[in-house]
Amino acid sequence: MIKFLNPSYVFKLSGKLLNIFKTFLPPLVIVGLIFSLFLSPKDYIQGDSVRIMYVHVPSAWISLISFVAISFFCILNFLFKLKNVTLIYKSLAPIGLTFNIIAIITGSLWGQPTWGTWWAWDARLTSMLVLMFFYIAFIFSYKFITNSERSIKACAFISVLGLINVIIIKYSVEWWSTLHQPSSISLTNETTVHFSMLVPLGLMVFALFMYVAVIFLMKYRIETIRIKKKSIKKI
Repeated sequence: MIKFLNPSYVFKLSGKLLNIFKTFLPPLVIVGLIFSLFLSPKDYIQGDSVRIMYVHVPSAWISLISFVAISFFCILNFLFKLKNVTLIYKSLAPIGLTFNIIAIITGSLWGQPTWGTWWAWDARLTSMLVLMFFYIAFIFSYKFITNSERSIKACAFISVLGLINVIIIKYSVEWWSTLHQPSSISLTNETTVHFSMLVPLGLMVFALFMYVAVIFLMKYRIETIRIKKKSIKKI
């Protein structure tokens, strides 16, 4: 366990993982795009606009899972003061924010032909917008609060509040009457997405999660090098 918390070991491991992911990412993205744009069928009601799903759904999942991970690491850092953990959530937050914005934009593009409007103050849409502001507040907290102790506390506080909002996002379509459809993919209940659409969606989910892993590892390594250089300058 101590080995996995050692910064030098984590840095070396991240380099090996980065090389592996960078090798498999391009072909995976190409295959995912071919299935999504050319091989998957049109929806009988939405037509070709349904293809937005192949970017929208993975982006929404990434933004939610990223914030859950950030909250976990913030609480861990607040309790045990682990330096590696700080690097993890600092590397993850901008990625989560980016995919949160992509999810909102693609949702708007998909909503226009489906609902007849670019935006509605729907429970799911509004809570996703609120999540964006939690991301922004979180990033501002660790960038502009110079006192490390206060920064850790602020990040932990924001992440816990944001985690409550993530729960609201998850159950918003069940708790309120919304324009947004209920979840079509479930581990416990029947999945209502046809197999011909589920395959390209799965490929795009896998591809975008691998892309996130590549960006995260790159940012983590850059942050680690920056901190090491700053330490050397002080000496």
